[in-house]
Amino acid sequence: MADALEETNTGVSRTVKDLFAGAVGGIAQVLIGQPFDIVKVRLQTTTNYSGAYDCATQILRKEGPAAFYKGTLTPLIGIGACVSVQFGAFNYAKRAFETRNAAAASTTSKLSPLESSTQLSYGQYYLAGAFAGLSNTVLSSPIEHIRIRLQTQPHGAARLYSGPLDCISKLSRSPSITQGLYRGTSVTLLREAQAYGAWFLSFEYMMNADVARNNYARSAVPTWKIALYGGLAGEMLWLTSYPFDVVKSKMQTDGFGAQQKYGSMRACFGSIWRTEGMRGFWRGIGPTLLRALPVSAGTFVTVEMVMKAIN
Repeated sequence: MADALEETNTGVSRTVKDLFAGAVGGIAQVLIGQPFDIVKVRLQTTTNYSGAYDCATQILRKEGPAAFYKGTLTPLIGIGACVSVQFGAFNYAKRAFETRNAAAASTTSKLSPLESSTQLSYGQYYLAGAFAGLSNTVLSSPIEHIRIRLQTQPHGAARLYSGPLDCISKLSRSPSITQGLYRGTSVTLLREAQAYGAWFLSFEYMMNADVARNNYARSAVPTWKIALYGGLAGEMLWLTSYPFDVVKSKMQTDGFGAQQKYGSMRACFGSIWRTEGMRGFWRGIGPTLLRALPVSAGTFVTVEMVMKAIN
């Protein structure tokens, strides 16, 4: 009984540490990536710009430097919570797979002690990442919707929302929380599962390969390598999920009532295909990939550093 209680306490302690490290990593992610994100969203949802440079230049000239951090308060709080959930859920699933693998190994007498490992397969790493993404959707869907509405609203006196709370209030009544605030959740579920499955899988693959190649402990991997592998994992996240993100952004900037263009995720996919072709699903990919490298690198480095400090 005492052993079971101690194991439970250890599991709770690990989860709390994972959540805290993820929250710190999420704050770093927002501060690094917000200027890139507003350019990405503008390119995804309008055709007013010839490219990323033109978009950034027009924002700077017409709205000023502060516009690059428009709508930051919501993601600063929210994305911290989202990344906290991502790392907490990923490590929870990872430990569950390790326990399952250990149990399977103990009942298979053919395996040698060296083979009887709790190490996850890469399919399991992907599933743990996908679980993290799905767990995160209940937070990420409304948070990203609010951020996108604030980023794309008219500048100056014509703006639609005075701030995040006003945006939440109006979206919740347009015409309801599920159809307003949580609009685009179906495609967000698909994006999150694929994105974070690829994100965590890519990072773990590169870290494990480095450890095996150099024959040292994971804790000995240099910070610059963690940053490199984290940055490359960020590129994989977006390359494997970007079309879903474009659909999500279009649905979350769509009008309401008679002005609504997309009645469903499927309708939005069809509209993009008919009007823009395959290219439409990749609008804004340039600044997104440019943003992903430092943002993802900063997230993983921050999380790894925090975990080392508190363990």
